Amino acid sequence: MRYLFEEFAFDTDRRELHRGTDAVSITPQVFDLLDYLIRNRERVVNKDDLIKAIWNGRSVSDAALTTRLNAARGAIGDSGEQQRFIKTLPRKGFRFVGQVREARGVASPNPGDALESAPAVPDKPSIAVLPFANMSGDPEQEYFADGMVEEITTALSRFRWLFVIARNSSFTFKGKTVDIKEVGRRLGVRYVLEGAVRKASGKVRITCQLIEAATGAHIWADRFERDLTDIFALQDDVTVAVVSAIQPKLFQTEIAMATRRRPEDLTAYDLFLRAIQQAVRSTRESLAEALRLVQRALELDPGFAAAAALAGDCHMENVFRSYAIDPQFERREAVRLMRLALSLDRHDPDTLATAASISALLVGDCEAEIEMADRAVALNPNSYHIWNRRGWVCKIAGQPDEAIRSFEHAMRMSPVDPQLYSTFTGMGFAFIELRRFDEAIVAAKKALRQNPSYPGPYRCLASAFAHLGHEAEAREAAARVLELDPAFTISAWIARSQVSKNAKLMIEGFRKAGLPE
Repeated sequence: MRYLFEEFAFDTDRRELHRGTDAVSITPQVFDLLDYLIRNRERVVNKDDLIKAIWNGRSVSDAALTTRLNAARGAIGDSGEQQRFIKTLPRKGFRFVGQVREARGVASPNPGDALESAPAVPDKPSIAVLPFANMSGDPEQEYFADGMVEEITTALSRFRWLFVIARNSSFTFKGKTVDIKEVGRRLGVRYVLEGAVRKASGKVRITCQLIEAATGAHIWADRFERDLTDIFALQDDVTVAVVSAIQPKLFQTEIAMATRRRPEDLTAYDLFLRAIQQAVRSTRESLAEALRLVQRALELDPGFAAAAALAGDCHMENVFRSYAIDPQFERREAVRLMRLALSLDRHDPDTLATAASISALLVGDCEAEIEMADRAVALNPNSYHIWNRRGWVCKIAGQPDEAIRSFEHAMRMSPVDPQLYSTFTGMGFAFIELRRFDEAIVAAKKALRQNPSYPGPYRCLASAFAHLGHEAEAREAAARVLELDPAFTISAWIARSQVSKNAKLMIEGFRKAGLPE
């Protein structure tokens, strides 16, 4: 049976949900939940009905039920506020209230037929998550293994720069011995993630391998072992661990491939990747080269929102690091490019997060900036860079506690990220405003172990040591600030960006440490 409502088609035989011509990724339990609500749309169903139908009567917390209902709403463009399709009736239950048409049969050929011809590999990175092998010897555990793959596929699909094959195509390989090169060819992807799940003695062990399909080369492999308590929390935990591990590996591999291509073969995306490689070095020369590359990318593709955001970010860094020969020009360009990026794609989480941080540093509209950062996190809660930028936005807005929470979340996403020095520096700044000076020193020292030439941690150390009355250490840190940034003055730092807006204790510490006014 196919149920049609607005632009959605819900196919119970194929277990597929489509929005127009696009397949919507949906977990098996959420599919079953929607199926039950739609089939019983003439009545209100209560919590017990859902638990009996979806969880076979097992004990399920209200939080777990709410999570699945929210996921069902999200899959069909609904929300708890709108309740266009799934209505909550307080103390009674739930009802599907959308106008539904029923259609028998299927609307398109078997999706497996499309696999016989090899689709072209997309220009951007592409990945298929194959069904994980169930090594437990218990057929009932297939549900858990499949659910794990669903969660990982959904989480990866939130990265707009990554093309992710829908589970319906990936699951055509379930239970088969596969050749990874053939999988890559038939699905038209550059990378394949495969894995296995073993449950025993109250624990679950999940092994994963990320493979380059064309060569069969293993890019990454790891093993995750967790206690088997709350099954949903376990799936979420492992999904975060897997995605936060493979996402940077994919990006690093893509950058390496772009650097090997001949100049005449470079696409806008290749130029963008090369620009990122330069921008993260944050030197005067590397930022200039990043701008040159990303401007070429925009010439090739004027609608490339991420490239516009990166260009704005580079101009902002020139202002923030005192590299700018004409600071006012760089400010105007940063804000112009930020607005251009948002006009091109205000639904891309990375673009939103970058725009939020540029605006926070150069504009200072705290409410709008926090709203952008929050939207970015809602669109992709599995990105280190998004959480890190949200941390800086909150710090600048005068919310140090929330900033620290965001920075800690970023570190959970990517515990060995090469940009962690920025996260530790932000935490140090936030700790100072909370008068947690010892913790600020610890954070700043961690940042310096990652990047000894980054001036931010020395500013943090100078201020924190001065507040604690450690004059020798404060003056030593202040000397390093001036060594790395000879033109540094307190007044210039205040005028440079909005970072100083809610940094009263930081500035007091600068003065106590003897930094020039």
